[in-house]
Amino acid sequence: MLRKYLGLILVVGVIAFIGLGFMGQYNRLVGLQEQVDGQWGNVENVYQRRADLIPNLVETVKGYAAHERETFEAVIKARAQATQVQAQLTPEALNDPQMLAKFQEAQQGLSSALARLMVVVEQYPDLKANQNFRDLQAQLEGTENRIAVERRRFNEVARDYNTTVRRFPANILAGMFGFERKGYFEAADGAQNAPKVDF
Repeated sequence: MLRKYLGLILVVGVIAFIGLGFMGQYNRLVGLQEQVDGQWGNVENVYQRRADLIPNLVETVKGYAAHERETFEAVIKARAQATQVQAQLTPEALNDPQMLAKFQEAQQGLSSALARLMVVVEQYPDLKANQNFRDLQAQLEGTENRIAVERRRFNEVARDYNTTVRRFPANILAGMFGFERKGYFEAADGAQNAPKVDF
């Protein structure tokens, strides 16, 4: 009697074994995708913190350098553009390298505008001595450091996810269930060149 069903039991066992393997791979892909999405939330959080600090910084500088209107407008415009692009970049849009590049470009524009604002600040010793400004500047510097850390962490979890999505047999499941590669943060254009300093 057992011999009669031994072949059937063996076939069912093999199918169950393969099914459990694929289920484990699928669950691993889901877990890795959630890590990428969660880390993206951390990246957005620190960029939002920077965006929230900027109006206070601009208002503080305006009190000392009201005639620098063009610089203030450039910072405010860059902040608005960066915030708009950030709102468009959902975790699903991270599959599109052009969208991530657009986000990075907008954030780089904001960083450049802030750098120009800091050049203006150098012309006003009283402003640099203002405690409120110094506190805002310290918070902004800390936020910039957090941005670098969170971007690096995002790239790490995205790399783990992308590696898994491309490996066999997970690549079969990834294709079947729509797990697509995620983009990476890249260095800004010209970052590989050391700045030239003239004295």
